[in-house]
Order: sequence, then structure tokens, then C-alpha cells
Amino acid sequence: MKKKKLEELLKFMEEHGLVELEIKKPFYHIKLRKACSDELKPVSVSRPEAEIKKEQEKEEELENKRYHEIRSPIVGTFYRAPAPGAEPYVKEGDTIKKGQVLCIVEAMKVMNEIESDISGTVVKILVENGQPVEYNQPLFLIEPSD
Repeated sequence: MKKKKLEELLKFMEEHGLVELEIKKPFYHIKLRKACSDELKPVSVSRPEAEIKKEQEKEEELENKRYHEIRSPIVGTFYRAPAPGAEPYVKEGDTIKKGQVLCIVEAMKVMNEIESDISGTVVKILVENGQPVEYNQPLFLIEPSD
């Protein structure tokens, strides 16, 4: 391979930010690797203080209040609605009654309806639709009604 062709390949690597380039042809095989002389430097990412403070307040609020957890009685797959495309049983902020169906946990092709054991308000849904859940895993946070 000619020097000019090598220089073109090196320029190509530089322009495209490549660290390594390998070319295999029937009559030759070339592997170019850029020496890493640049030190990796840490990059700091800052977030607005107001955003951080809001998150902290939200977390503190959840920790300070004593919410009731609805937990999964079995291992399975969590579904918020009775069927794909259907409205979810409950949403965050909904008022619920004792015995109301909150979700389904599918286990071994059996759809198990999970009911609330208290009346109150759904504060947070802790699991995404279609996600696997473990035995005794918290599914919902409920603020009990007085």
C-alpha cells in the first residue's frame, strides 16, 4: 500500500473520530490503531438547583408520610388494564375503595386480579405495565382515607 493511501486512511479516521480501522483484502490485511494520547477528563453535568430541590422535596414527602403499600401476592407479569388497549383499572390520584381491582398479575397464563385491601387514594404506581414482578414486591402506594 502506498504512503498516500495510508495518509488518506489516517485522515479519514481523524475526520470520523475512529480509533481503529481494519481492512482485509485478498492480497493484504491492514489494521490501523490510533494511539490514545488524549487523557480522559471527567465532565461535570449540572442540573438546576430548583429541579434538584423539587425532587428532594418529593422524595421527602413520600418518605415522611406513611403510605400503605399494595404488594404482589405472586410472581408474574404486571398489567394495569384488563386487556391491551383498555383503560387502566386505576391511575395515580384516583380514589379507590376496599376490594376494588387495581391491576392484574399474570402467572402461568392465569390472570390474577389484585384488589385493594383499604380505601384511599392512589399516590404512586410503582411498576410499569408489562413488567415482571416478584412475590411481595410493592405495586402501589395508597394514602389511606380517614
